[in-house]
Amino acid sequence: MGFMSVLSFAHKLIMERLAPGDRAIDATVGTGADTLFLARTVGPRGGVYGFDIQSAALTLAEERLQTAVNSGEVLPPVSLLLESHAAMAEAIPSDWHGTVGAVMFNLGYLPSPSADKAIITMTDSSIAALEAALRLLRPGGIITAVLYPGHEGGDQESAAILAWASEVSTQVAQSIVYRQLQRSTSPYVIALEKKKG
Repeated sequence: MGFMSVLSFAHKLIMERLAPGDRAIDATVGTGADTLFLARTVGPRGGVYGFDIQSAALTLAEERLQTAVNSGEVLPPVSLLLESHAAMAEAIPSDWHGTVGAVMFNLGYLPSPSADKAIITMTDSSIAALEAALRLLRPGGIITAVLYPGHEGGDQESAAILAWASEVSTQVAQSIVYRQLQRSTSPYVIALEKKKG
């Protein structure tokens, strides 16, 4: 039995901390896989916001969510916004600030056959979004970010985010990394858990 994939590890960390009725944010909607995961985890009494700069991503996510509803699942309200994740703090309602249980980031490019792979997440906006996410979290809330150093631009973004997470004060949050050490281009996860109390 091998180690968990980075996505499975991110989901495991979130499932251990996110409860039914919680609020969650998908900072990079992509195809909507994490959006649906968060919606299922918080359940019908919870709420989810999702961000992406590509309308194609929001369409894919809407289709995925609708398929789940059509098969009988009861999901919470999910608001998908055609905005950069860097605008998260301004776009999220003020009553959500300090109450969010989890924020997921899956960086890189939209993993769809028809997507333009030249459209990637950028270091400055990703770090701004991570800082906003940390402020939005409730005590004990979690941020997960899957990083992809194997594509052009992804190596610089991954290194910058790893450095950022390393410098977050332990008075604010604990940060960890989950990574295959033998392959420098393998995707990896960083996670931050906001300090309780």
